[in-house]
Amino acid sequence: MSATIALVDDDRNILTSVSIALQAEGFITRLYSDSEAALKALTDSPADLAVFDIKMPKLDGIELLRRLREKSAMPVIFLTSKNDELDEALGLAMGADDYISKPFSQRLLIARIRAILRRAEFARPSTESSEPAAEPIVRGRLEMDPARHRVKWKGNDVTLTVTEFLILETLAARPGVVKNRNQLMDAAYQDDVYVDDRTIDSHIKRLRRKFREADSDFNAIDTLYGAGYRFSEE
Repeated sequence: MSATIALVDDDRNILTSVSIALQAEGFITRLYSDSEAALKALTDSPADLAVFDIKMPKLDGIELLRRLREKSAMPVIFLTSKNDELDEALGLAMGADDYISKPFSQRLLIARIRAILRRAEFARPSTESSEPAAEPIVRGRLEMDPARHRVKWKGNDVTLTVTEFLILETLAARPGVVKNRNQLMDAAYQDDVYVDDRTIDSHIKRLRRKFREADSDFNAIDTLYGAGYRFSEE
């Protein structure tokens, strides 16, 4: 059955163009240019995943997510401006699943939607599925639970986006082994999505910042200039 994606944005051009792209990929779309109307509709009948713009009149994306989380655990992706790091951090802490900065690639958005839907399907309890759950990863002070998309450092929760989680998982799977940008891009951006290799550098920077909020002495992600990155198990 096709997944239903709810799009909430006061820019009708974005709603139309993204909806056309999603429908071409087989998704069903529900469009809302009014965030208050979206809240009522999604509370009464949640979609499989929603994409919220952060900057909207009446209810902004943060408040829409806060109210929605009182009733639903529906996956949510934020569309943000490039300088909205505070809003991104707040949204993720409140339960958003990922964010994409405007202007954005529709192919990237679709790839992130597919990744989150796969994760949600994998994490959903099912007596019919015989597929084993992914084993937790423990590397020194790092604990990762791929099935639940949970990360802890020294026992403290660290909130990561899907992209950040996939990059860290790739590094932590083989401590000490250097992964170049192309290898990390292949792990984080599937479905032949093109991104500039410097995007990986930005994600590594965000990963380090988030872990240092939990532990100011965090230094487990090494940079090997000209080669790539590695996870140092301590």
